[in-house]
Amino acid sequence: MKREDVRNIAIIAHVDHGKTTLVDELLKQSGVFRENQDVGERIMDSNAIERERGITILSKNTAVTYKGVKINIVDTPGHADFGGEVERVLKMVNGVILVVDAFEGAMPQTKFVLRKALEMKLPVIVCVNKIDRPEGRPKEVVDEVLELFLDLDADESQLDCPFVYASAKTGTASLDPDQPGENMVPLFETILNAIPAPEGDPDAGTQVLISTIDYNEYVGRIGVGKVDNGVIKVNQEVVIVNHHDPDTQRKVKVSKLYEFDGLNKVEVREASVGSIVAISGISDIHIGDTLCSPDAVRPIPFQKISEPTIAMNFIVNDSPLAGTEGKYVTSRHIRDRLFRELNTDVSLRVEETDTTEAFKVSGRGELHLSVLIETMRREGYEFAVSKAEVIYREDENGKRLEPMELCYVDVPEEFSGSVIEKLSQRKGELKSMGSASGNYTRLEFSIPSRGLIGYRGEFLTDTKGNGIMNTIFDGYAPYKGDIQYRKQGSLIAYEPGEAVTYGLFNAQERGTLFIGPGTKVYSGMVVGQNGKDEDIELNVCRKKQLTNTRSSSADEALRLTPPRVLSLEQALDFIDTDELLEVTPKSLRIRKKILDPTLRKREAMKNKG
Repeated sequence: MKREDVRNIAIIAHVDHGKTTLVDELLKQSGVFRENQDVGERIMDSNAIERERGITILSKNTAVTYKGVKINIVDTPGHADFGGEVERVLKMVNGVILVVDAFEGAMPQTKFVLRKALEMKLPVIVCVNKIDRPEGRPKEVVDEVLELFLDLDADESQLDCPFVYASAKTGTASLDPDQPGENMVPLFETILNAIPAPEGDPDAGTQVLISTIDYNEYVGRIGVGKVDNGVIKVNQEVVIVNHHDPDTQRKVKVSKLYEFDGLNKVEVREASVGSIVAISGISDIHIGDTLCSPDAVRPIPFQKISEPTIAMNFIVNDSPLAGTEGKYVTSRHIRDRLFRELNTDVSLRVEETDTTEAFKVSGRGELHLSVLIETMRREGYEFAVSKAEVIYREDENGKRLEPMELCYVDVPEEFSGSVIEKLSQRKGELKSMGSASGNYTRLEFSIPSRGLIGYRGEFLTDTKGNGIMNTIFDGYAPYKGDIQYRKQGSLIAYEPGEAVTYGLFNAQERGTLFIGPGTKVYSGMVVGQNGKDEDIELNVCRKKQLTNTRSSSADEALRLTPPRVLSLEQALDFIDTDELLEVTPKSLRIRKKILDPTLRKREAMKNKG
């Protein structure tokens, strides 16, 4: 049976091509909001970090009604680090809208998300967005997208996909690139015509595959999935079974059932084939679980989530300033919080180490882990993290394999030489070089994941902020050799106290400072970057000796260069393998792992020997 009154779609695209803005307009024009309601922009990016960074991190469900048909929409992340979210939600839908920027065209992540959709044989609507951009080139972009379909071995029916031309910002869509639209009706009509209605057997046993997990402080875990067969009802007894572990079965009861309506979850008594539902009251429900009728236990196949490629240690903060700024500081607090994150983030792994003070956390990339660090910091946690390191594997012959990335760089021509030089030093191999839009050059590299750790900040400096870099995971390959991460050493505080102008003035001749006067420091804390490649210890707390001929007011003549205040990402990029980043709700401090200077020298001698 087909349910003609329902359509389930996912919106997929590269970062910043306008998915979330497009969903906003579909919500507004379907009458979800009152006429005079002030709803703001990017309504779906509800998380504070998402709003600040302008990226979607978690997939979100919403629903609109058009001509009596309920359209369930899933807004997915565009960033490669959150690819795990995209893979899962495609199991819930019957088609996708691929959003492509009318100027930038098909980008690396466009390729990644489209490949996933084509592998699952989902029909595609291509929405060329931002056609009102003065430099837009919609017709060329259509050709690029069709080439991408061919590269990914799309079949005839997939190649014959509809194209819609939209400006999500102005809320208009059209089927002709030369004719501006008036509203989103052409897109709504295309969804009804091109996306098939969900199919299933309403009289068969219940089958609901859980594709996403939401979490709420009051009700705990909430499983979100599509009803594939049968009907699911409140108070119904169901069996939970997983395709990857079919022998383990548990009987549970459905205590609450919700469907999506606009931005809200609405309680319902039952839901039938094709509905996307949220189920609460089952404490240990996981992504990939199937809820079945007890008399017909059949798990639905579910692809394994891609493995993490990068890891760092989260460690209890033991610096001299530990516990002065954070609310949650003990290993028990940190452990509970990290394991709670696993409730909603399936791409993350948390492992206990041989010490109770440290936990190994693995994710899909630096951004993935930095978002977790930032979230915990805002919640009042205080801890330290080590430098991100890649996760190696071994092949059957015992050879070490490392994760590789395809790195696409769009950069003004005059900077391409320095980018090629830097990435080659980091074991990058230039695959192709061509011209992109404007007078930009597009470079494509194959590079080890570890070669990109700590490079983004340098890249922005080298290209004066004009370069665009996108990466995508490209499997494992034999180890490419050692890479030197950092050519400059650190400036290290020699004694504890408060940094003063006189001490900092003398220190700034040695390199770039990260702190200003009045900052609390301790022995072993990194206060700046040396211009040369060795570490130097300095006394930034040193005051001028006052005598009859030396007055304190003479200090006012000392001019300090403003310190370089590092963001979280910059600090994670900067730290070396013998350093830690101390993270508190108020501060970010870089420090040496071994604070005592004598022990540190001894360790360095041992490593050299």
